[in-house]
Amino acid sequence: MANEAAKPGILVHGPKKPLVERGLAERFDVHVIHSPEELEKLLPAVVDNIRGIAVTGLVKTDAAMLARFPKLEIVASFGVGYDHVDFRYAAAHNIVVTHTPDVLTEEVADTTIGLLIATLREFITADRYVREGKWPQKDYRLSPGSLRDRTVGIVGMGRIGRAIARRVEACGVPIVYHSRNPAPGISYRHYPNLIEMAKDVDTMIAITPGGASTLKMINAEVLKALGPRGVFINVARGSVVDEEALIAALKDGTILAAGLDVFAHEPNVPKEFWTMDNVVLLPHIASASIATRDAMDQLVVDNLLNWFSGQPALTPVAETPFGKRE
Repeated sequence: MANEAAKPGILVHGPKKPLVERGLAERFDVHVIHSPEELEKLLPAVVDNIRGIAVTGLVKTDAAMLARFPKLEIVASFGVGYDHVDFRYAAAHNIVVTHTPDVLTEEVADTTIGLLIATLREFITADRYVREGKWPQKDYRLSPGSLRDRTVGIVGMGRIGRAIARRVEACGVPIVYHSRNPAPGISYRHYPNLIEMAKDVDTMIAITPGGASTLKMINAEVLKALGPRGVFINVARGSVVDEEALIAALKDGTILAAGLDVFAHEPNVPKEFWTMDNVVLLPHIASASIATRDAMDQLVVDNLLNWFSGQPALTPVAETPFGKRE
């Protein structure tokens, strides 16, 4: 028991991740919870020994939660986005926060292109047409959307944005982008103003971080500027879109179609989307292949292993770029 107590305590919080739990079991004293109610039931001795948290999904990890653990040193979060973690509190209290970039970049970019083409060419509706036995009666209609003769505007030009751009470029389609500042080493035209970009493109892909600074940035004005040929693809966060404005735009023809992998209140999706033929809906699966999710799980583990071996965290977020443990 004395040896067990000497191990750093790690709290695994969120959806079940067997690879994470197995990867931490030998080195740490691991405590797994899946809900806030379980958090309340942790014994004081356990709470006092928690020095790291593995956040395995988009679960709220706010200041109140982090403050429960007086010896907390690191929060290793699953996923490239980390707006569910209070990184400002962490930075102020010398707690490093890590995420899992790079290992999911190509998978998300692949999914984005698949979602874009499926939306433009109505693949899901056409599949249903065949399954319902309608093809022998009448050929499926010509799809009003096509990737040909389009200009794609990417909202965000980080790692994944660049990977998406490479794929779009390979399709022979012009690319422009919007971000707060021009991305270094990028030759595509940069638009500091989102509305101006929306006016000049007919296809918009959102791959920007979530959080307060991007909340509902894709609003009614942006969608109107995108126009009646407009197609909107969201593989960022549901929070970056005003969903009510998007529903209205799809209903009244302000834009042509949308492909959505993320939603504001997951896993709850507005029912208005369910019956629309001009929307493709995915259950937040852009990175959800076995190979990629395993790599993400392993990076959560490796960040914790490195940190408690006296080495730097492998992938700290920009707000907590701390080096080795002191």
